Amino acid sequence: MSDFVINAVAREDEGKGASRRLRRAGLVPGIIYGGDKRKKPAAISIPNNELIKDIQDETFFSSILTIKLDDKEEKVIIKDLQRHPARPEVLHADFQRITKTTQIKIVVPLQFANFEKSAAAKASAKFAVEKNTVEVLCLADKLPEALIVDMANAELGQVLHLSDISMPEGVEIVALRRGSDHDQGIGYVYAPRGAKAAG
Repeated sequence: MSDFVINAVAREDEGKGASRRLRRAGLVPGIIYGGDKRKKPAAISIPNNELIKDIQDETFFSSILTIKLDDKEEKVIIKDLQRHPARPEVLHADFQRITKTTQIKIVVPLQFANFEKSAAAKASAKFAVEKNTVEVLCLADKLPEALIVDMANAELGQVLHLSDISMPEGVEIVALRRGSDHDQGIGYVYAPRGAKAAG
């Protein structure tokens, strides 16, 4: 499901002073928590240049990652990432352990497909994306790399909503669990300026 492998080292010293020293050495302070209740949170450090390279790939944030720590591997997802406002530097990273029975909430990308096959596209209509990610809830082994929005039947003037996304089995959209009034728009089909509107 993911090719991301993060090489980490356990760290003993914590606190702001220790974090500053790590950053000066080109390392990112981080923590791994969750998973089996018997497992304690683990303080780690990660090479900043490796993490910066990984986060250039948007799928990093919606993937199950492998952290190599003390000759062991842990499966995790990224829960929080603090970046420096001006420099290509990560200030802190939080990772959540996962197991096959862990239900995870994670943001995954939306991919809009087949619009060019629609009658709307053939009539010179355009599609504007309003939302290109969505938060889902699922078991770790059901995590999709992306959710596909099939637009082959898109019509001029149509507004697509979260409920129009075809969902894989075992995956739910978090917003829709709160009720139909949370069915947000994700994009709309429109006639560009100068094109004749239908009707």
